Formats: sequence, structure tokens, C-alpha cells
Amino acid sequence: MNQSDLDLSMMQRCISLSATAPKRREMPFACVICDGDRVIAETTNMVRQDGDVTRHAELVAISQAQKVLGRKRLSGCTLYSNIEPCPMCSFPIRETRISRVVYAIRSPKMGGSSRWNILRDAEISNVMPEAFGPVPEVVAGLMSREAAKVWWTWNPIIWGIIRSRGCFGHAPETESVQTMRAIPSPHGWLRSLLRLHNT
Repeated sequence: MNQSDLDLSMMQRCISLSATAPKRREMPFACVICDGDRVIAETTNMVRQDGDVTRHAELVAISQAQKVLGRKRLSGCTLYSNIEPCPMCSFPIRETRISRVVYAIRSPKMGGSSRWNILRDAEISNVMPEAFGPVPEVVAGLMSREAAKVWWTWNPIIWGIIRSRGCFGHAPETESVQTMRAIPSPHGWLRSLLRLHNT
């Protein structure tokens, strides 16, 4: 399966998973982490069920993936999210060195790429290579209409308010898929030494 087909398949899985979240009184956020075509972790938000605002789907999935793989770093993995990861989720994505991030609905007011640029910031990995990995590839807007339909089906009034405030998504006529290539970190001797130390 080529990367485009795999991305479509995994995003569909993520969107379907997001539709199950309201059964547990959660908002329809979901995340899937894969290593190639192998699903490592998949979850919805657990904010309400755990009474913990840090239990975003991306953070729960990252924790699960680290346990499954038995390592801190998730290099080579792709994270799929039905909504653009927020800043709180974007820093651990960079710290675990996830190679690709694919999301459906943009978050122009709160997103870790479109608003705060954490996912695309090369400076943090240049200044702190021992902590942050290189800039991952980011695919934005994949299957955004399908992801939005889940939200609308869950609660059309809340979805309408979220959209009117500009929190999630763009107008349907402006939605498109955008791919931003990964940016490798410069390879100086100090960075190589730090990478060996942290392996």
C-alpha cells in the first residue's frame, strides 16, 4: 500500500474512532499512531472519564505507543488526529520524534501548527537537539469534511458555535490538503554525540 492510500485508510480509522467518543461522554477527538501499516496505539480523549484535562487523545496515544514499543522515541511513526494537535500535544510529538503528523480539521485559533507553529519550528530542535527531534512532515486537511461530519452529527449546535468562532476548520470551499515536508536537523558533532547519549 502506498503512503497516500495508507494515510486515507488510517485517517478513516481515526475518524471512525472519533465517532465512538460521545458514547463515553467525551467530545469526538481521536488519535491513531502507526509504524508503517501497523497500528501501535489508538484512542479517544479521556478528559471526562479520567477527570484530567491533560488526557487528550494524542497524549494518551503517545503514552500507549511508548509502552507498546518499549522506548521513549517514536521515530518512524505517523500520528493521525481528526483535529490538529494543540500546543500541549505538539511538544510531546516533537520530543518523541514522531516522523509524520496527519490531521483532518485545522485549528487556526489553537493549533500546534497553524496557530503556534510548534510542529514546524526548526529552532527548538536546533537549540535543544537532546530534547526535540527534527521537524516532522505534516499533512493538514486530509478528509476534513468527513471529520467535520462526525462533529456535526454529535452536536450540530456546538459544532456551529465552534465553527463560527473560527476554532476549527475553514469554509468548505477553502478546505484542501496541504503537505509540509520534514526538515532534518543539521548534523554537527555535538548533535551526533547527544543523539548517541539519548538513544
